[in-house]
Amino acid sequence: MSITSREFWTLVHGMGLGALFLLSFAGGLAGLWSLRPEYLTNAGMHERLGRLHWGVSIMAVICWLTVISGTWIVYPWYRAKPPEGATNLAAFPRSFLMANEALARWHSFGMEWKEHVAWLSPFIVTAVAFVVLRYRERLATNDKMRQTMINLFILSFVLAGIAGALGALITKAAPIH
Repeated sequence: MSITSREFWTLVHGMGLGALFLLSFAGGLAGLWSLRPEYLTNAGMHERLGRLHWGVSIMAVICWLTVISGTWIVYPWYRAKPPEGATNLAAFPRSFLMANEALARWHSFGMEWKEHVAWLSPFIVTAVAFVVLRYRERLATNDKMRQTMINLFILSFVLAGIAGALGALITKAAPIH
């Protein structure tokens, strides 16, 4: 079994970086949710905040690497234009999808989501990481701030999850060879 370099980078983007971000979400959410003074000693608070800061910061980096690798490595292959008069569009995923009325929505909705909306995810998770670093103990004692960060964290996950699901389905319909 062998894979092309394009398939390799598609795997790195989606199944590597994207999946790692989505899988690490549960740990970040649990860390934010359980960051409450009544649950922790002072030493426990310090340890938990350090772990939460590093975990969410690493998630932000992974999320940035996911969208950057998708935008500047994988996406140009997806969007490549076929030569004039080409009839076999299998090697040109965007053109293949757009040429088939039953598949065109995979591009018009799915890739538009991935191109534009998915970019919100790294911005949001970076904002959460910044608040964790900047406000540390105040995040634990301010229920409204912590709940806002949890909501933003969930939003980042949902946006990335939808992008990942759409990417997997688009790749199934029109793989990058």
